Amino acid sequence: MLERERLSPGVVAVALSVWSVRVHGTGRRWRRWEAEFTCPCCGEGWARDKLQDTLFMLPPRAAGELRAQVERLDAVLLGRTHHEPTADPESAWWHRRC
Repeated sequence: MLERERLSPGVVAVALSVWSVRVHGTGRRWRRWEAEFTCPCCGEGWARDKLQDTLFMLPPRAAGELRAQVERLDAVLLGRTHHEPTADPESAWWHRRC
């Protein structure tokens, strides 16, 4: 319902898929229905941004289910990367990792 009314249909699933690929560092080709969300200008950080926005928009129970999946991926990213000291401190933490 949230996707129908405030987002694009399927965008949360795509964002989760794109974020998973970014976190795990797998090189795979995007599926046709994902392509509109994975253009080079948007970059992979877009996915985590969209997930964060979605977490704030969802009711608590649904947000908790999504948050559990996102936090598992975030933990993997934190373990595989380090803080980029020259990154903009105003950016979200996932944009300051390398």
